[in-house]
Amino acid sequence: MWLTRRHLLRVAAIGGLLPVGAGVRASPLPPLPAGRIALAGFDVVSYFLDGPEPGRPAYEVSWAGRTWRFARAANREAFRAAPAAYAPRLGGFDPVGVLAGRLVDTDPLVYARLPGPDGTERLYLFRNDAHRLRVIAEPRLGAEAEARWPSLHDQIDSDFPD
Repeated sequence: MWLTRRHLLRVAAIGGLLPVGAGVRASPLPPLPAGRIALAGFDVVSYFLDGPEPGRPAYEVSWAGRTWRFARAANREAFRAAPAAYAPRLGGFDPVGVLAGRLVDTDPLVYARLPGPDGTERLYLFRNDAHRLRVIAEPRLGAEAEARWPSLHDQIDSDFPD
């Protein structure tokens, strides 16, 4: 998950830093810390609690080449104990794109918690609500995307270089 201008503006609007629909002049993005920010800075543990909450730089962890931010220390510690249980499945890419053989970036605010390959609830991210509703309506699509994922995993470095 990469921090784009669209995600940065959405996070700012959600956090009350900008009024929704405010005009913003394009400017260079601030430099990111080592490793890309996962989930545009949202706290991945919060998806399993009351819903996505912005993380804070005070509560960061590096894992799997990304910087993960958390809203509170307890969430950070829960993630440290079991990062794979909280991290989005399919590398955070859209399951519908994975089914089509493509790595499609997602919106961190369009998500679902669905049974993963082992039956436990896992986080899936989607490009848009239509993709989310499709996978919810046809649960086999999630399993098919999981089966296809290993063949696409090696494309991440070539399609999304640092």
